[in-house]
Amino acid sequence: MTTLQPPVALRRRRSWTGWGFIGPFVLVFALVFLAPLAYSVYLSLFRTQLIGGTTFVGLDNYQQALQDGQFWEGVARVGLFLLIQVPVMLGIALLVALAIDSGRLYGKDFFRITVFLPYAVPAVVATLMWGFMYGTRYGLVGDLGDAFGTKMPDPLSADLVLASLGNIVTWEFVGYNMLIFFAALRVVPHSLYEAAEIDGAGQWRVITAIKLPAIRGALVIATIFSIIGSFQLFNEPAILQKLAPNAITTDYTPNYYTYSLSFAGQQQNYSATVAIVMGVITMIVAYVVQLRGMRKGV
Repeated sequence: MTTLQPPVALRRRRSWTGWGFIGPFVLVFALVFLAPLAYSVYLSLFRTQLIGGTTFVGLDNYQQALQDGQFWEGVARVGLFLLIQVPVMLGIALLVALAIDSGRLYGKDFFRITVFLPYAVPAVVATLMWGFMYGTRYGLVGDLGDAFGTKMPDPLSADLVLASLGNIVTWEFVGYNMLIFFAALRVVPHSLYEAAEIDGAGQWRVITAIKLPAIRGALVIATIFSIIGSFQLFNEPAILQKLAPNAITTDYTPNYYTYSLSFAGQQQNYSATVAIVMGVITMIVAYVVQLRGMRKGV
């Protein structure tokens, strides 16, 4: 005759079973995210000086960051970058996804792989490749100038380098966003298309009334990811800085400024402060975009 386990013991065993499943994730999450974040907050409350050593300064570092002109110039620069680059990149990705999903594009499988392929190229390699093509004396731009017998604009000049960075990032991530949009389009019920065809709706009407509303969540997610990526801009300017030292300074973007403070200026405490402030700004902007994008009737 079998005996029934007490309900309390059974619930306790189920509780430990659940922790066994989520325990590895919680451990990794705590080690790679929570612990570094907590340590950064800890560092931001101190200041290391030649005289006096490391001392507790409370929120003085945050007050300094809020009054730091170099930091806010970098924030404004990446803000301008995302206002222009993100809509262009997502617009191209959406057009490509719609073209592939329409079924009227010849060789759509090859086209889809070709568009996605740049995302597989490491950012360092992509930036070096475009950096050398931008060269006016040794690169593609210079060769085009020689071929047409004219002097081409310098993509690495102070006036054009931000647009050049935008071109690199767009080339890298159009395929990634296209895949998000295309995957969302593939799950739209075909019955909606059939109903639209019966009603005599054209392609443009199908896109605006069915496809775009159906992938609204994917559009919001891609926008949020792109905004976060813009605020985290680092690899591209850091690599191009060697090719355009007069156009890209060490405080060109907030992340690059943080890196320079920590590794070149030996100001780890203030660097942690700038990183935290930038993280808060990114979270606020991303949250506002999410609320706006998911609001019904917008």
